[in-house]
Amino acid sequence: MALESLKPCIRQLLVVLDFLHSAAHIIHTDLQLKNLLLPTPSPEALSEFEEREIREPSARKVLNDRTIYVSSRFPTGAGLPLLSDFGEARFSDGENDADIMPNQYRAPEVILKSKWDCKVDVWNVAMVNMLIFKMKAWDIVSPHPLIDGKNTDSIFDDRVHVAELVGLLGPPPAEFLEGHHLSSVFWDKSGNWKDLAPIPGKTLESLATDIRGEDKEGFLRWLRLALQWNPADRPAALDLLYDEWMMKGLKLGENKQPSSEA
Repeated sequence: MALESLKPCIRQLLVVLDFLHSAAHIIHTDLQLKNLLLPTPSPEALSEFEEREIREPSARKVLNDRTIYVSSRFPTGAGLPLLSDFGEARFSDGENDADIMPNQYRAPEVILKSKWDCKVDVWNVAMVNMLIFKMKAWDIVSPHPLIDGKNTDSIFDDRVHVAELVGLLGPPPAEFLEGHHLSSVFWDKSGNWKDLAPIPGKTLESLATDIRGEDKEGFLRWLRLALQWNPADRPAALDLLYDEWMMKGLKLGENKQPSSEA
């Protein structure tokens, strides 16, 4: 999947987030794959799926309190995904410091148990981006995982997670460390990493070697804008929407007719 094919979906999500943040004053906090709804190809596809289940029921495991079904692939139609599931959403007009977001996509301020705002959704846009054909945007354009966060026992570990962020983004700025009291768990007073976990030798640029697209540098620059340690430095959703890389290719204004002179 080329980068240009992702842009309409990313634009859709940014428009939604701009409305949530600026008009509804809501922070979604839970941008992840299962919360993006894809259109069906047609009503007939649903009927065909139902008839197939009647003829050849999917394998299932029946337990005392529930039945677990084997997942089935379902074709998607043309159109853009819709953001759903506002069960973890928060109003932005008060202070928020609860533990939110899927593990791999948590923003630095959430990891450090600090107060957070709508900029956590901006961080998540870059981490998750959009879903196309049941895959993360980063996974579509690159086979390498952006964040794993698991230790040698395959358990998600904040120390490993933060070490990966340092590798991807570089060390956090001093003002970020000074503004988050739990930063002392990971860095000393001079801002040096405490070696709680090895810092991987991978950056956004090294992970992007397999990305296909004419403006890979623009995509990486866009990601780095959203993936900033300090939430105050991250652009708003609307600013990311009007970023040069995101707007490139829209050809706005090319079809305007020249005005006639009196």
